[in-house]
Amino acid sequence: MLIERYIREGEPVGSRTLARDAGMDLSPATIRNVMADLEEMGLIESPHTSAGRVPTATGYRLFVDSLVTLKPLARQEVEELRGRLEPRQSSPELLETASEMLSSVTHMAGLVLIPRREQFFFRQLEFLPLSEKRVLAILVTREQEVINQIIATRREYSRSELEEASNFLNREFAGRTLAEVRERLVQGMRENRAEMDRVMRRALEMADSVLAGDSGRENLFISGQTNLMDFSELTDLRRLRELFEAFHKKHDILHLLDACLHADGMQIYIGEESGYKELDQCSLVTAPYEVDGRVVGVLGVIGPTRMAYDRVIPLVEVTAKLLGAALKAR
Repeated sequence: MLIERYIREGEPVGSRTLARDAGMDLSPATIRNVMADLEEMGLIESPHTSAGRVPTATGYRLFVDSLVTLKPLARQEVEELRGRLEPRQSSPELLETASEMLSSVTHMAGLVLIPRREQFFFRQLEFLPLSEKRVLAILVTREQEVINQIIATRREYSRSELEEASNFLNREFAGRTLAEVRERLVQGMRENRAEMDRVMRRALEMADSVLAGDSGRENLFISGQTNLMDFSELTDLRRLRELFEAFHKKHDILHLLDACLHADGMQIYIGEESGYKELDQCSLVTAPYEVDGRVVGVLGVIGPTRMAYDRVIPLVEVTAKLLGAALKAR
């Protein structure tokens, strides 16, 4: 009851308030004794000189793991969310929409980790001749991401030679992940070099150059950071500056999301559990999203530790499922 009231109102909760709300024949003195025991156990604490108490990260953890009752989303809510994730959008647009959607429905910061490029599926690779021994390589993935790269070659290649190289690569590798393609390219160049004609060998080398290059994509969408300024416990200027710096640099948040990517199911970091000082007053709730039964990324919400977990956890879980379905339907 103390945690639920603090989450709802954001003010330290005193024994008289609990006695009045409990609906039981308990005196404030009795409740004060219980609160003293909880404080000794590290589950609640007294902020500054306030007579009330607030939950600690340990208290929130006990609440989330054992006491919280989740509120499933109504069918109409699910359909509204589904309607915003339209499969006709490109993959980057879907991911950004999911981030914005999480932010708007929770009034906190929404995060979506973009799938690593090597997890995408190879669709086709085309080569176009340019001047001065250069070739434009256009890689298209099944997720409709287009990657352009200019490659320097040892000699001029005719359009027909480049078409032959493209046909060879598309025939050999269509439908495989880019990671699998890269592995087979390296293996092919190592094992069959003597048996390949010059064009096919150069095709493998050019394809490897494209896959090894940097696409320059963003690796994380973050929306609604300024929503966090609406929570009183996060408005300390120093703390807010550190938090926004973490959002700007992204490194620590990416590290956390990467850990979530390799974990099973939903992950929740509360306060100091994240291991990053900038997030000591925040909680991170994440869920993986899948395509064809394969986890390709994670999404989630960052907000204050007193977030409404009963509401946020189902929202994050449902959004992950809807995003995966939208990506698969494209």
